[in-house]
Amino acid sequence: MMTNKVERLIDANLNRLREGIRVLEDINRYIYNSKALTSKLKHLRHSIAKAYDTNRIAHRDIAGDVQKQTIASELNRQSIDDILIANFSRAQESARVLEESFKLVSVELSQHFKTIRYELYALEKEQYIKEVQ
Repeated sequence: MMTNKVERLIDANLNRLREGIRVLEDINRYIYNSKALTSKLKHLRHSIAKAYDTNRIAHRDIAGDVQKQTIASELNRQSIDDILIANFSRAQESARVLEESFKLVSVELSQHFKTIRYELYALEKEQYIKEVQ
């Protein structure tokens, strides 16, 4: 059985992963008009839903979050590419945390987040190959 702290860890990373993918999705939708990448990212974002458990919300501790303050590097974005890089990294890192955390709960969900992480690596490559062409 998971502890409250692990529930909090999973909740935070599910949110971070979903938010990072949404930023990538909207850039591809509204800036690059890329139907293919937008659709892939949307599908990936929706695939996260099977890991959600509304009971985890009770374990959120926003007031007690020791790193909720924004750091300087998070404010330094000079281009859309900077935003893409930051959000691909954010999403990939969150997927890795979820892959590891779900090993305590469900091997199936752990594998699901490993698959998501590798899909994000592939989509990042696709993103940059598309921009170069």
